[in-house]
Amino acid sequence: MKGPSGTRLPIAIWILTRTALLLCVFKVFRLPGPDVTTDISVIYQGWYDVLRTGTYPLDDVTWQYPPAAALAILSPLLLPFLDYASAFYLLAFVCDALVFGLLLYAGRRPGKTLSGSWVWIAGVPLLGPTAYARYDLMVTAVAVAALLAGVRHPRLLGALAGFGAMLKVWPVLLLAGTRRGRATLRSWTTAAGSGAAVLLLCAAAAPGALAFLTFQRDRGTEVESLGSLVFHVARHFGWDGQVLLNYGSVEFLGPYVPMVSAAALTLTVAAFGWLLLWRIRAREFRTTTLCDAAFVAVLLFTTTSRVISPQYMLWLVGLAAVCLVFRDSPMRRPAWLVVAATGVTLLEFPIWFSHVVDSDPLGLLLLTVRNGLLVAATITAGRRLWHRTVTEPRLREHARVPAQGGHDRELVS
Repeated sequence: MKGPSGTRLPIAIWILTRTALLLCVFKVFRLPGPDVTTDISVIYQGWYDVLRTGTYPLDDVTWQYPPAAALAILSPLLLPFLDYASAFYLLAFVCDALVFGLLLYAGRRPGKTLSGSWVWIAGVPLLGPTAYARYDLMVTAVAVAALLAGVRHPRLLGALAGFGAMLKVWPVLLLAGTRRGRATLRSWTTAAGSGAAVLLLCAAAAPGALAFLTFQRDRGTEVESLGSLVFHVARHFGWDGQVLLNYGSVEFLGPYVPMVSAAALTLTVAAFGWLLLWRIRAREFRTTTLCDAAFVAVLLFTTTSRVISPQYMLWLVGLAAVCLVFRDSPMRRPAWLVVAATGVTLLEFPIWFSHVVDSDPLGLLLLTVRNGLLVAATITAGRRLWHRTVTEPRLREHARVPAQGGHDRELVS
């Protein structure tokens, strides 16, 4: 087990980087580009005012979240002596500290490593002030706790995954790599039960808990997504669509957008078809498989989505960090590819977002690099998961075959 001296450096760097983040969101320092904190002071606070009246934002199409997201929006009530934005930033900071503490504690145990802590230390500040100016860090904290606990406690994994799914859907993917048999039964049934309980409580507490389901049907293709690269290039060849603020994000609207959006959805379906095939073909579920599969599943979901908002990178950083807590994780390279992609994300939003919106060479380069890193991380992680759980066990099974005379013979390749 690592002694306290081994944690001094990561703790010191975490403190320094998080101090810098707080100075940014409190506007002591400001990065170039749009002010990312307006989502908190304007949009979130607007939802907060509506939710406090006892109803969900029924007439606001930018409310696109499952019902338990209301808990995150209302969380500044825990600090009533502060204004809404300040309270939200401090609560995001607390969730950041919670994740760091969990990773640090886990990494000091036998057979574990502090590499996961370093991924979290680096990844969060690389996203810039956006990390504290969205509620995704709170959701990621639930997901990290679920995976770290889920290795030994399937029911706790299920309870947290079900609750997380009611916060922002994607934590349901944490269940992708549960060990077959009793662990899967316990975690999946508990997740269904906890998710249903949260949904019923939210629906009973306020009208409009499911209004979000109809608020995204007319979305376009978001300008930072993988599919958007088609239109960024097409604009240089006369494509006459538009770039507009739509459903709370900047999107392409116009000719062929529905086609590209449908293609993105098809790609997502195909990706999850591969994930299902992997689960059927997997022959061995190791200690790291739960975290590895969750990381791969969320990578597939994020990379193929028609919307890749900057804060989505927090999901990937958190899951990558959990993977690297385990010394023998095969996800080391894709984890650091995600960290690199997070750094490029800060450059494309908010620093040079105007170049992205204009589809100029710099904006196109930034998106190509960031999305290219995500694609590379997804393919690499998927291949490593398949190799570790499907190919390697199969090769070991074929390494010994019955020989003549009833004896076993080692096959040498």
